[in-house]
Formats: sequence, structure tokens, C-alpha cells
Amino acid sequence: MMFIGLSVVIVIAAVFLANSADQIAEGTKLGRSMAGLILLAGATSLPELMVGWTGVQIGAFNLTIGELLGSCLLNLLILALMDLVTRTKGSMISRISEAHSLSAATSILLAGIVLMSLLVQTDFTFLRLSLGSWVIALVYMGCMRLIYKDQLEHEPSSVEVSQQKVSLLKAIPIYLASAAAILYVAPKLAVNAEELSHLTGLGETFFGTVFVALITSLPELVSTFTAIRLGAFDMAVGNILGSNCINIFIVSLVDAATPAAILGSVSMTHAITATSIVIITTVAMTALIYRGTKKLLLLEPDALMIIFLVLGALYLVYQSPAIGGAH
Repeated sequence: MMFIGLSVVIVIAAVFLANSADQIAEGTKLGRSMAGLILLAGATSLPELMVGWTGVQIGAFNLTIGELLGSCLLNLLILALMDLVTRTKGSMISRISEAHSLSAATSILLAGIVLMSLLVQTDFTFLRLSLGSWVIALVYMGCMRLIYKDQLEHEPSSVEVSQQKVSLLKAIPIYLASAAAILYVAPKLAVNAEELSHLTGLGETFFGTVFVALITSLPELVSTFTAIRLGAFDMAVGNILGSNCINIFIVSLVDAATPAAILGSVSMTHAITATSIVIITTVAMTALIYRGTKKLLLLEPDALMIIFLVLGALYLVYQSPAIGGAH
């Protein structure tokens, strides 16, 4: 019952987040693409940040990495499902500007760094951060700057100020209040999740990758659906891809709260998840670039492929010998 109550609060806050972010995008020069990438993705990733931070505080390292990487997989699943249910001409994924491919490429690069950090252990730390965390942080900040400059240069129409009168004095407080609600609720999820992972016998790794990631991905699900209803497809795609980039960036943040490198203290099962993020995001990026409109039995082939790949990845995590997080 506690999980249900906390999830409801997060869902309601996410709805207000999507609407207020859209209003801020319309009332400023930020544009819907960057609103999704920065405002919406940043706020909807607050559950991952707070659950992860609380997780490392209680020593649930596998739960933390599992929910951060698992959220990336479930976000891609959300994008594919939204593509299937969107009743518009063509594919939602492939008709979005290929500028979003930069966001997809960034998440692929970041996931690759996580994978390398899991496979190659090193004792190097500086200011409480491991080498891998430093690389993740620097790559993330550098790529965000490139994405922002690219959208300014190549999508001038997306940064035009809307002529419609939008009250920023109303939208900004709603945005901040909704983000604050998520900020308050998310840590409680970590404590409940850590207890449930042991009670169910599923272990922190699998429980974090699937169940906790599912709950912390609720804001992305609701806000993406709301953005699509508003016709803000750029914001919807930017929200998903931006959230994935931020989720992996959070790995470097929670690393500062661990006594040793967090990626060197967790199960190698997470390598399966990281590899899956690289593969599935590559498929999504291909769909972003390729503007095909042919459907298979009225369904989008690219969306179906993403769905099957995500489900297959979660099955591999479940079947992994390290499911209990012993490593």
C-alpha cells in the first residue's frame, strides 16, 4: 500500500510537471526540445536521484545502480509504447528531428563508459569520485553543451517565443512545487524497496532494475503521455532521451556518497543492462534518423523491436547467476 500511495503522488506531480514545462517552453526562448531535454527530463529524473542517493546511504549499491540503469531501459520502453499508441500520420519516433540523435548518441556513450567501468576495475579516486565517474560527468556536461548549441543553430523555429500570453509567474512555481513533491516522496521508495528486495528473495539487482526502476519511471511515463496529448512530440522524445542521459550522470553523483568506487562494488549483472542500453538506444537512434513510414500490420516495426529488446534484456537480468547481488 505504501508503494501505491507514493506512486500516486509521483504520477500527479508528473502531470503538473509536463504542463508547466510546456508553458515555460512556450513563454521563453528555450523551446520545446530543450524544455524536454532540460526542464522536464531534469525534474522527472529526481526520483532516480533521490532513490539512488538514499540507496547508497543505506548500503544498497546494487539497488541504486539497478534502478538508474533499469530506468533507462524502461524509458526506452515508454518511448516505444507511446509510438505504438500515437494515432498520427507516420511514426512518432522517425518523424522527430534527427537533432535528437545527439541525445541518443550521448546516452550510448555514457552507457558505454559505465560498461567499461564495470569491466575494468581501478582504484583511482579524486575528490571521492572514481575515474569512471569523472569521465561520465565530463562527457555529460560537454555533450549537453553541444546539444544546446546544435539546437540553437539548426532549429531556429524551435526557439521562437510564442505569441500566446503565458504566465511564467504561474508556470514556474507549479514546476518547482511539482519537482519538490517528487523530491520529498522518492527517498521513501528506496527504504521500502530495499526491504521488499529481501522479503521477495529477488535480490537488490533485479528488484532495482525492474520494480524500483518502474516506479521511478512513472514521471517519464505520465509526462511523456501528457506531452504527446499537447502535441509536443519534440518535448516527449527529448524527455525520454534527456532522462536517460541524466540517469547515467547520476551514477557519478551517487558515487560521491560511497566509500569506494560504486561501479566496482556492484554485481556484474549490471553489465547486461548497460550493454542493452547501448544496443537499444542505437536502434532508437536509427529510427530517429531513418524517416520510413511503412508499418507492419498497422504497427511500427522500430517500436516493436525496441519493446522486444527491452523485455529480452530484463529476462537476461532475471536469469543472471548474479541476480542476488552477491558480487
